[in-house]
Amino acid sequence: MSSVRPFEVDSSVLERIRPMQHRDCPRVSELHRAAMGRSLWARLGASFLTELYRGLIDSPYFLGFVYEESDEAGIPEVRGFIAGTTDTQRMLSEVFIQRWLVLGAAALSGALRAPSVLPYLFTTGGYSAASGGDGVPGESLFCSFEPQLRGKRVSGHINKVLFDDLLARGHSKVKVTTEADNEGANRQLQSWGFEAQGSFTFYGKDMVRYVLDLEKSERVESVSRHPAV
Repeated sequence: MSSVRPFEVDSSVLERIRPMQHRDCPRVSELHRAAMGRSLWARLGASFLTELYRGLIDSPYFLGFVYEESDEAGIPEVRGFIAGTTDTQRMLSEVFIQRWLVLGAAALSGALRAPSVLPYLFTTGGYSAASGGDGVPGESLFCSFEPQLRGKRVSGHINKVLFDDLLARGHSKVKVTTEADNEGANRQLQSWGFEAQGSFTFYGKDMVRYVLDLEKSERVESVSRHPAV
């Protein structure tokens, strides 16, 4: 961790980050598909993703934040988001059980448009076991921003918000998994001090599991930003 310098916070960026709300779900779905269009959930379509995020927001295990900027008319618009959890397995089990009818209908509609995803639908429940994590329930799952925000350190700020919140909730570590051939994501995780903790195969892709020690990180502090929404 000694080679990782503290994160320099820009208050003007930080003040544009807030907890994700139900009204954000359609826009979050668009951003998710834009960044992760090859992923199973993205291929199931916008309707599935929108309903999924609506269910996730209602879960006590979900942590979601959005970054917004005002357009030319002065209307705030979501330009990026991050989605995490304090317990992936419990969160997904709860959401799919409680919203099985709505999510099932949306997933079926998406699968009919993309039949190649059908074999993978039945393996989704095995993600937590496959990804392991050495007893690390806290996880950063998805993060996406508009391309024009690249290089403005916005993603670094929203990652810090999530990690700070996890530490404030008593989580000493956080897990992230990414595709082995995603060079950009692997470099970014390593720049934050994440350490590779093994690899696995899921949805037919080679994945790498990374873990960050939040208590030892120079970039993380115990600050909770989770108001009721």
